[in-house]
Amino acid sequence: MYLHLAEFSNPTGRLLSEDRRYCLVERARALDLLILEDDPYGALSYSGETPPSIRSLAPERTVYLGSFSKVLSPGLRIGYLIAPAILRAKLVQAKQATDLHTATLPQMAVYDVIKDGFLDTHIPTIRQLYREQCATMLAALAKYMPNDVRWSTPSGGMFLWVELPSGMDASALLALAIERNVAYVPGAPFFASNPKVETLRLAFVTVPPPLIEEGIKRLAEVIRTHRLPR
Repeated sequence: MYLHLAEFSNPTGRLLSEDRRYCLVERARALDLLILEDDPYGALSYSGETPPSIRSLAPERTVYLGSFSKVLSPGLRIGYLIAPAILRAKLVQAKQATDLHTATLPQMAVYDVIKDGFLDTHIPTIRQLYREQCATMLAALAKYMPNDVRWSTPSGGMFLWVELPSGMDASALLALAIERNVAYVPGAPFFASNPKVETLRLAFVTVPPPLIEEGIKRLAEVIRTHRLPR
């Protein structure tokens, strides 16, 4: 069995507190569980600080997953895995059975970009950019949204999680928002069971601040005028 943990997770942008990390490690050891730490967004902390990784607390029972696609380029679908030695050989076999080998050219591109320390200077730049874009979206939500709409306030990552008033269906509302040239991801597909249909995910990292504010303004107008039943 395994537990799954993600930093600034998709879709909610949440971050597990340091105290809960220590509790999780204790319970995993007590119950003999393996922890899968999925960390594609961990470097995108707006302050540059995050709690200690689960791997740093329990390397013997943690499989750590990372990715370059969130910090270099979405087109570079290159990830990596760090696992206890007892698991590594089997994971290599599973990888080879799946696709034999990751494409060489993207791996060479990643290596060439990061070999001289570019990543260390690039990440602070995108942290600053994403922090500003997130702040713009949060300010626009506070300015335009009805009082009964709720949203998260992430400290890193790429997403905001929004809860519409009870009785609204974000999937049904999407077509109306698209008519106003605004798009989002309905929250229901992110649930394994008992989906909350009034939830949705907003992303801000590919949109400049003026368009973020205009988009939130239009979305708020759609919510106000189309309070659709489930």
